[in-house]
Amino acid sequence: MTGTGSGGGTGDRPGLTYAAAGVDTEAGDRAVDLMKAAVRRTHATTAGSWPVVDGAGGFAGLVDASALVGMRRPLLATSTDGVGTKVAVAQAMDVHGTVGIDLVAMVVDDLVACGARPLFMSDYVACGSVVPERVAAVVAGIAEGCVMARCALVAGETAEHPGLLGPDEYDIAGAATGVVEADELLGPERVRRGDVLVALASSGLHSNGYSLARAVVARQGWAWDHHVPDLGRTIGEELLEPTTVYAGLLVDLLAAVPGAVHAISHVTGGGIAANLARVLPVGHHADVDRSTWAPPAVTTVLGEAGGVPQADRERTWNQGVGMVVVVDRDQAGGVLDRLAADGTRAWVCGEVTDADPSAPVDDETSRGTKGVDGGSARLVRSHR
Repeated sequence: MTGTGSGGGTGDRPGLTYAAAGVDTEAGDRAVDLMKAAVRRTHATTAGSWPVVDGAGGFAGLVDASALVGMRRPLLATSTDGVGTKVAVAQAMDVHGTVGIDLVAMVVDDLVACGARPLFMSDYVACGSVVPERVAAVVAGIAEGCVMARCALVAGETAEHPGLLGPDEYDIAGAATGVVEADELLGPERVRRGDVLVALASSGLHSNGYSLARAVVARQGWAWDHHVPDLGRTIGEELLEPTTVYAGLLVDLLAAVPGAVHAISHVTGGGIAANLARVLPVGHHADVDRSTWAPPAVTTVLGEAGGVPQADRERTWNQGVGMVVVVDRDQAGGVLDRLAADGTRAWVCGEVTDADPSAPVDDETSRGTKGVDGGSARLVRSHR
């Protein structure tokens, strides 16, 4: 019989420790120390009405919600998301400071779509091996995104999963909470025939369709440092362009032009038509006019290199439109002026009409997407 010695081993084998199993708790502590300053910077973004409160031994984030008392009927909004396989590009490029911005954008821009002001966010970073500097870079990006969105980063978790993820692999997710007055809630109930569609320019692919983008890059045999003349930079640099954080901008717009905005569609997975249909009421339709803008070069480069059909491009990528804002026709000018003053490229791309009940159902028309029984939308004409 083999005995167990005082060292905890069995026979000639040394005893196992957590570190030997692949988890370095000291590295995790160093990562926390490196990210503290970036996280604290976000707390100033909600100073005043929604201050962050220290306490609970770091087990939970605390936010003073006293401001809710002064609201008429506050509705809390919540959203959670990740950035998908865009993290694979970050890992391949060994550039980790931007995907955190993507994470914040994907979460808080869903919140503002219903008119909610983002208040606070939490993050989750899972990695095969904790490299403190890498984790801190990711969280610093999340903190930067929170500053852009004017919400606090109040809680987070870094988990080490050896054997499940490779040493250089990680994934990130986040959740955020916002608030909106019940009588200011945006959505299909406010949309009317004749409302104008205002498109807000995207900064590129944002964080959707990266499985298709990566498949094109792989098929072409491009290295991530492959320079693409039509892009003016490498394909890796292009695909790591951070997602636009629209939340702060749109919160300001809602306050500056009260009542003008009836609904907001965040253009993510599924493309423009599918996401727009979700915020239109049953019996209403929207034609989005392609001739009002030109898609960004990255979608053309990837589409042509991969032989991606136009329909697939439009169902997978945002085609240069990150948000569609449904606006009262009489106030569309004021909305465009405000967006221009804030440095945002925006344009009228269509309008809301009554749906034609006799119109045939075709592959170009989106309706009832993602479980929402809403209106319908499609893209018409050709890009300029």
